[in-house]
Amino acid sequence: MSVAADAADIAGAAEPTDTPDPNGAVVYFSSASGNTQRFVENCRLDDIGINTYRIPLRANEPALAVREPYVLIVPTYGGGDVRKAVPIQVKRFLNDPDNRSWIRGVIASGNTNFGEAYAAAGRIVSAKCQVPLLFTFELMGTSEDVDKTRSGLARFFAGINP
Repeated sequence: MSVAADAADIAGAAEPTDTPDPNGAVVYFSSASGNTQRFVENCRLDDIGINTYRIPLRANEPALAVREPYVLIVPTYGGGDVRKAVPIQVKRFLNDPDNRSWIRGVIASGNTNFGEAYAAAGRIVSAKCQVPLLFTFELMGTSEDVDKTRSGLARFFAGINP
């Protein structure tokens, strides 16, 4: 065995996998309830070459810096008050000009019980960042929502990364 091979073995080099090279990312925020995180995990985006990054929940956690095209998945807060729809952590993340420059679209969750405020965070981010609102889903989403999101994101990123 060569020295190079030994070094690779020591470094824990993995065998090549069938996972495609990353072709985009999803950045998401999830509260302590974990609803949005479970939705993203159910989408199995890493299986199709889409990286996932969670916006930190607490201000004392290291800030997230994303430097690749991404779609934001955001829950709607505020209990029907549209002025409070976008979580403060998401506002803080998007206030970084570098993070904001890489956003390509937004997906929002919400609660239809709040009428016009349903998925309002997505509409607000879409308008402020001038990106499309790609999809909305209620609460934790259904298996159909997961399938639509997974296939839709694959098509979306294929279209912006020809």
